[in-house]
Amino acid sequence: MESRRKRRRSQLYKWGLYVLLLLACTVLQTIPGFLQFGQAKPVFLLPLALAVAVCEDEFSGALFGAVCGLMWDYTAGRTVGLLALTLMGLSFGLSVASQLYLKLTSTNFALLTAGSLWLVLSSDFLFYYAMPGYSNMLERYIAYVPLTIVMSALLSVLLYRAVSWASETFKIDNGVI
Repeated sequence: MESRRKRRRSQLYKWGLYVLLLLACTVLQTIPGFLQFGQAKPVFLLPLALAVAVCEDEFSGALFGAVCGLMWDYTAGRTVGLLALTLMGLSFGLSVASQLYLKLTSTNFALLTAGSLWLVLSSDFLFYYAMPGYSNMLERYIAYVPLTIVMSALLSVLLYRAVSWASETFKIDNGVI
């Protein structure tokens, strides 16, 4: 009985920390001018979703990715659900790949975050700028996307370490009942 209570409390603390990180990342991502260089500004929600996905199982990671995507959709004023579906798929895929094939280090995680962010930002650019036919699209893409990817990938290491710490600190021993 004691171990069940201990496991439940441990899980509540861990997911409570994840929710606090989600709220903090949402606030940091929406502060006007925070860490902004030119038009580029780092993204915090995608690295957080991927960090939770690689530290937890597939279902939990995908669900948390969908929640991060909904927060990003809501705060960016975009079509609700588009980024949620995208982050859910990326989180699920990265969670499966990290459990089966990848040895995750901080550098590997930063590179995976950069690749995922490049896919998300390029598709966002395609649908919201290129397809409507705005002028000076190439300059906008070059001024915004590469610097955003670099800043976000560097900051993703901090998020990965924070999530890894929370995951390891509040880990459940499956052998204890």
